[in-house]
Amino acid sequence: MTHVTSMLETYPKDLGGVDRQKLAECIAACFECAQTCTACADACLSEDMVAELTKCIRTNLDCADICATTGNVLSRHTGYDANLTRAVLQACQAACKACGDECAQHAEMHEHCRICAEACRRCEQACADLISSLG
Repeated sequence: MTHVTSMLETYPKDLGGVDRQKLAECIAACFECAQTCTACADACLSEDMVAELTKCIRTNLDCADICATTGNVLSRHTGYDANLTRAVLQACQAACKACGDECAQHAEMHEHCRICAEACRRCEQACADLISSLG
């Protein structure tokens, strides 16, 4: 059991009809993706060909910020706003797609970009799964 799951289970109010497993998976994927994108941006900055990775760095940092924000929003349940949650999830899904696509272009040359693309794809899917479960 993860801390994410433990916190969801100990929330004192009803979470409504939300799928707790999908919610927990999405929160975890968001925070993992934020960390991975931050690390990938830093690794890109250390590459000799850093000038060729400018777009990748920018996309990594944007994705990291959006994923961290999404994880934070999903971790708060008091005064839940379904429309805001859906919008944040859609933004995160779009950011992860853009970053995953960008990192995939560099994956053969840079292992950190391959790993980052995978994390982005996982988060993108977790957002999609949670969106679809919201109805």
